[in-house]
Amino acid sequence: MTTMTARGRRRTPGAVRRGLRRNLTAYGFLCGALICFAFFSWYPMVREFLLSFQKTNFVGPPEWIGLDNFQTVTEDSAFGPAWLNTAEFTGLALVVGYAVPFVAAIVLNELRHAKAYLRFVVYLPVMLPPAVAVLLFKWFYDPGPGLFNQILSMVHLPPLAWLDSTSTALISLVIVSTWMNLGTGTLIYLAALQSIPSELYEAAELDGAGLFKRVWHVTIPQTKLILLVMLLLQIVATMQVFIEPYLLTGGGPENATVTVAYLMYQYAFSFGNFGGGGALGLMLMLVLMVFSAVYLRVSRDNQI
Repeated sequence: MTTMTARGRRRTPGAVRRGLRRNLTAYGFLCGALICFAFFSWYPMVREFLLSFQKTNFVGPPEWIGLDNFQTVTEDSAFGPAWLNTAEFTGLALVVGYAVPFVAAIVLNELRHAKAYLRFVVYLPVMLPPAVAVLLFKWFYDPGPGLFNQILSMVHLPPLAWLDSTSTALISLVIVSTWMNLGTGTLIYLAALQSIPSELYEAAELDGAGLFKRVWHVTIPQTKLILLVMLLLQIVATMQVFIEPYLLTGGGPENATVTVAYLMYQYAFSFGNFGGGGALGLMLMLVLMVFSAVYLRVSRDNQI
């Protein structure tokens, strides 16, 4: 009887071939993804690590120079301002850009009509190429016919040198970055809000809680995990800011908008010092690895 049961469960040659073919196809797709990931993610990180200890022009053989590249970039007068500007940009982005998508999601969640249309409007900036969005704001910031100064003149306020003043240049970049990334954060928060049981809001309303009390006592506690994850992701993303200073200010005025990523670009492609650019990239990568480790720990502990 045992023999018959085992024989009945024995797979036929055709079933074995089909299972093998199905698994080979799956492994083929997996290998393709791993190869792409290794070539475009792992290899650049390893190459950057090696490059930071070399002097090369990518024509002749590289020369190993130890820590000279790190000494060169740390002695640069723009090194300190670049890290300070990056930290300040990240801090301003958290104050401005972190709260705005959450508030927008709460407003959209409270609306009863035109939700789909407003979600599209909010997400529209994400669909624009980043260079197009940044150049659009470059016209907005124009000290002459720019939209923002035109609005200020309509309300009888003096015009501002948005990108030409050390006091306003960095916050101007933060405004651009916030507008460009508003849609993604808003939709993520909106999805989290819609997963909150409606019974909690109904109970709060029965207790006489208004909108702000419902947000404080129901919405924020129920979404604190996604708020923390988005906080960590925003820190990692904003510390790599490059396209805004590159296209809008060129690091000026007076190095007020030079960031680590922009300085890394200058070393590699303006100065021709690829080793110095690699050293800066390695420093930035080590800093971001700390925040990434925190993000992975939070994700693992809470099973996101």
